[in-house]
This record gives sequence, C-alpha cells and structure tokens, in this order.
Amino acid sequence: MFSLSGKKALVVGIANDQSIAWGVAQAMRNAGAELAVTYLNAKAEPHVRPLAEQLNAPLVLPLDVSVPGQDAAVFEQIRQHWGQLDVLVHSIAFAPRTDLQGRVVDSSAEGFASAMDISVHSFVRLAHLAEPLMGQGGALMAMSYYGAEKVISSYNLMGPVKAALEATVRQLAAELGPGNISVNALSPGPMATRAASGIAKFDQLLDHAVQQAPMHRLATIDDVGALAAFLACDPARNITGNVIHVDAGAHIMG
Repeated sequence: MFSLSGKKALVVGIANDQSIAWGVAQAMRNAGAELAVTYLNAKAEPHVRPLAEQLNAPLVLPLDVSVPGQDAAVFEQIRQHWGQLDVLVHSIAFAPRTDLQGRVVDSSAEGFASAMDISVHSFVRLAHLAEPLMGQGGALMAMSYYGAEKVISSYNLMGPVKAALEATVRQLAAELGPGNISVNALSPGPMATRAASGIAKFDQLLDHAVQQAPMHRLATIDDVGALAAFLACDPARNITGNVIHVDAGAHIMG
C-alpha cells in the first residue's frame, strides 16, 4: 500500500531482537528502505551486528549518545555514504536504576539530568544533525509511553522524562515543518523489552495492560514497526506533532 523504496533511514536503539527499534527496522526494510543502524558499545555489538546483517544494512555504527562526538561521527558516515537521510528513529531511553526505582521527589539531580539528556536531549541533537541531510524533507520519530500523560505505578522518573520528550516532539514539529520534516512520537503499550526490565513490578504492569485494553492484548514490536513505516512514507508527511498510541486501546480507559 505504500513504499519506502529509495528512502535512507537511521534507526537508533536496537539492542536485540526484542527491541522496539528492531520491529521498526524490519518493517522499514520490508517496505524498501535502506538502513543504517547503531549499537551502544562493544558489548552490544555482537547482539546487534547479526540483526543488521539480516537487514542488509550498509552502515552499522557505534553510538553512545552520552559520549561527545559519537553522534556527529555517525552522521558524517551517513553523509559520506548516502549524502542524504530521509528517516530518523530514536528509540533510546535511560535512567539510573536507583533514580528509576525510587520516588521522583527523592531523585538525584545527576540522575534526573542523565535521564533527560539521554532520553530527550539526544533526540534534539540527532534532529539537529539530521536536518541538513533532509533537504527534500524527512520524518523523525521518538518512542514515548502513556506514563508521560498519567501517573503509572513504578514508572517514576521516566514519567516526567517522557512528558518532556512529547513536548519536545511538538516543538521540533513546529520548527522543522517548514522544511517538510515531520516529527512524531509513537507511544507503545508496555512490552517485554530489555529497556523495560529496569522498571519495578513490570510483570504486574504487563498484566494490568492486558486487562485494561479494550482488545485485551499487548501490542507488539511489529505493530509499532508498521506504524513507523507508514509515518516514514511520503503520503504520511502531513501527520506531524502527534503522540500516537499503539496499545490495543489501553490509553482510552479510565
């Protein structure tokens, strides 16, 4: 129904084959996009590189957004190899475990700042680097969660962090819209990913989501991937500044 043939996409955040970013990368590749993917560090590379090979990704690059200069190096490689970028998917988040599992009122300044920098401002930095490569327009996406809108037990510090991310998406959509660049946040329901494993009582959160959702099921990384692939295509370019839920309807329930 739509094609990403000829599109160049950077997907940041693949950790393993359970990652939301992996579902996104697969969907975009299946729709015809050529992919660049990143891995966090040398420890993560053996888990990510085989997945990148499945995608036939010509660029497999290290990216730890907390290390100055690594993001610019990734985009320099993209500039040299492709000379353009059409899609950027940011699917990374972090908070120190102590701060994540404690009350927000008890969070450390350092932990709060780290969570905001890696989970939110890194998206701003990547958008800044992507803009010059999107001369013909493009699509930027970040991953949020319903905890940005309502208090979710055990989500703690990531609630205000994701709220900041959603506000940032709206601001970037306004600023980059004149360049025909769309910016959206995808808000999947809870999924058993590596990133979610740090959330306390996560199994209970999964069970509650199934009970709460009108469809009584969890969304999958493939569901998120399908939406991301659609948002990346040209017919979806007028969809911008949104937070789009992929959660079997759980967010509509009181």
